[in-house]
Amino acid sequence: MAKEKNKKETNEISDEQKVMPFGKQNYIIVLIGLALIAIGFILMIGGGSSDPDVFNEKMFDFQHLTLAPILVLAGFVVEIIAIFWRSKK
Repeated sequence: MAKEKNKKETNEISDEQKVMPFGKQNYIIVLIGLALIAIGFILMIGGGSSDPDVFNEKMFDFQHLTLAPILVLAGFVVEIIAIFWRSKK
């Protein structure tokens, strides 16, 4: 009888084991990071020319060469922060 009771106690999951690894704040931060990455890749689009014989200087502007990669890298940093974020509880 004592062995059956011990088996039931070991099979039950404690409240500490039921805790999810990520909370609501983590998922919000993940969504913010994904939005930054998506905006960065959207800003990289364009600047080309429909005619291959015409060179377009627009592909070398600030938006394509500087701003977009910074946003993508910032998005990945935010994703790392979201993984390591711990709530105050």
